[in-house]
Amino acid sequence: MTLADYLAKNYLTADPQPEKKSKKRKRKHQADEGLVVDDDAALDWNASRLHDRDEDGPVTVSAGSADFRRSKASGWKTIGAPAPSSAEQAAADAIIASATAENAARDAAEDEAPALVGDLPDEVAKMESGAHAGLQSAEQVTAALRKRQAEERARFEREGDATSGRGQETIYRDASGRIINVAMKRAEARRKAEEEAAKKAAAEEAQKGAVQRAQRDARKQELEEAKYMTFARSADDVDLNQELRERERWDDPAARFLTRKKTGKSVTGRPLYQAAFPPNRYGIRPGHRWDGVDRGNGFERDYFAAQNRRRNHRELEYAWQLDE
Repeated sequence: MTLADYLAKNYLTADPQPEKKSKKRKRKHQADEGLVVDDDAALDWNASRLHDRDEDGPVTVSAGSADFRRSKASGWKTIGAPAPSSAEQAAADAIIASATAENAARDAAEDEAPALVGDLPDEVAKMESGAHAGLQSAEQVTAALRKRQAEERARFEREGDATSGRGQETIYRDASGRIINVAMKRAEARRKAEEEAAKKAAAEEAQKGAVQRAQRDARKQELEEAKYMTFARSADDVDLNQELRERERWDDPAARFLTRKKTGKSVTGRPLYQAAFPPNRYGIRPGHRWDGVDRGNGFERDYFAAQNRRRNHRELEYAWQLDE
């Protein structure tokens, strides 16, 4: 038996549906029925006399009222709970009585509890933020704020870091609301930075000449070999003497007497031009495919002519000073 069925069976009384009869039978049936007490106020001239009478006295109601004609059930009410008819009903009544007693005891304990100074009762209307509405003193506002902070702190400690978000990783979202994988984005940004750095280094390397790159590689090789050399190098060092012999000097008077034949190749391994060629500031020989035609603007020629003229003037001044 459900709770709704139990309450309907023991505490509720359903009024029967009135029967539809003809007017003749209804008029004939009114004479056989007894009187029905009407709880509503009477509308005839006897209403004033009914109020003047004693409440314990008998009440007489006109038999021609509409309530008298419609009423088919008894108007008497049962005061108090009926006696239990079974053990199940008695147990249910005991449970309801105990619950009612507990609620009454709890309400009494809340009413008798001491109130804090400056605190507001819970029955006061609250705003959406949780603060009390209406006129308040500074002490009441401070007490409410401290109480709310204490409740939030206790709730966070009770629920743990999973609810408060402490120690959790920040979730980033794009404009559409999708979650952004931060680790993947960082790896992608790092990869793009490395690619840009590699492209920049390759562009700088392409701007350098082949001779400069060869000299750089040779310098690295020398530094690697220097790890295994002694700290001091004497005049009897074979490697040092060989390096000094192979070095070319433009003002070496004995260079024509050297029997060593040149390979005729550049540092990069390409063949060089073997015939005479106009000098340049960097001492770079033309390639073996040069046809011997100078296609410059004449700057190199003027450069060396100015240097020779300056050197000649310096030598003449020195000679004149000796003649004096």
